[in-house]
Amino acid sequence: METDRSLFFITVFLITVGVIFTLSLPVFTTLYLNYVPYHFFLRQFIAGMASILIIWTLSRLNPDKHLVWIGFFIFASSLFAMSIMHYLPDSLVTASGGAKRWIRLPGFSIAPVEFFKIGFVYFLAWSFARKLDEKKKSLKDELLLILPYIGVFIVVIYLIAILQNDLGQVIVLALTLALMAFFAGTSFKLFSLALFSSISLFILTIIFSEHRVLRVKTWWATVQNSVLALLPEGMANSLRVENVPEPYQISHSLNAIKHGGLFGKGVGGGIFKLGFLSEVHTDFVLAGISEELGALSIILLALATLTLIYRIFKIASRS
Repeated sequence: METDRSLFFITVFLITVGVIFTLSLPVFTTLYLNYVPYHFFLRQFIAGMASILIIWTLSRLNPDKHLVWIGFFIFASSLFAMSIMHYLPDSLVTASGGAKRWIRLPGFSIAPVEFFKIGFVYFLAWSFARKLDEKKKSLKDELLLILPYIGVFIVVIYLIAILQNDLGQVIVLALTLALMAFFAGTSFKLFSLALFSSISLFILTIIFSEHRVLRVKTWWATVQNSVLALLPEGMANSLRVENVPEPYQISHSLNAIKHGGLFGKGVGGGIFKLGFLSEVHTDFVLAGISEELGALSIILLALATLTLIYRIFKIASRS
């Protein structure tokens, strides 16, 4: 067994970029929250170095001997953590948007759902390899085979979409389930049915959630002028949304990207991180990097990520 060195070094490169920018981007946040200057950098550095060590260690193991217990431990422990965290006291759990998503440990916090995604992929791969094959089956037989997985996924929906109010993670896991089942040997008919059901469920969860409807309206308000200009006036007026709050973070992230231009303002030279883009060190880190290193750097990072994905699929095809 030979380690894919290119895959390893690309991963190390991307982790390193993340560590560097936790030193540059959160300068305002550390002052505003009265943290020590290297609060975010030290945590990201420790996590990055630990991640590289874990990646390298796992690459040296025999997957046939060790991945079974590692994969199932991650799957079972993260599922258990998601099941109990809603009932843990506030001193042990960090709430985000009114939902408990992070478990506090000494010196750091973890989000069990991030580990569950890894365990979920392993569980599906392990189980599908034993239960599914390329033999032609009726839709009824396929549904009976896939039913236990749907049962597990309903539990996941309850734990993540309802208790944690995190629809995005459920969408990722639903697509993972559908695509892995399709590649494992289920028919295109079942895949189409699963895709239609997922889209329907997705639409329903938006319609019956006021804050999700508002997020859709906010997104539409940012693009409606350019889209509606192509439609007849009567139709455009019926689709126009008025009096929607400005998407503050999105607007400033786009302004930060524009301000950076092709070559950026230099590491540490960004201005939108100084209170204008409050989540620049988390969800909007790409905008901060673009302002300081320029659009060309974003193209480089995108190419590195695509190469990473390509090599992962290449390895999967051989396995």
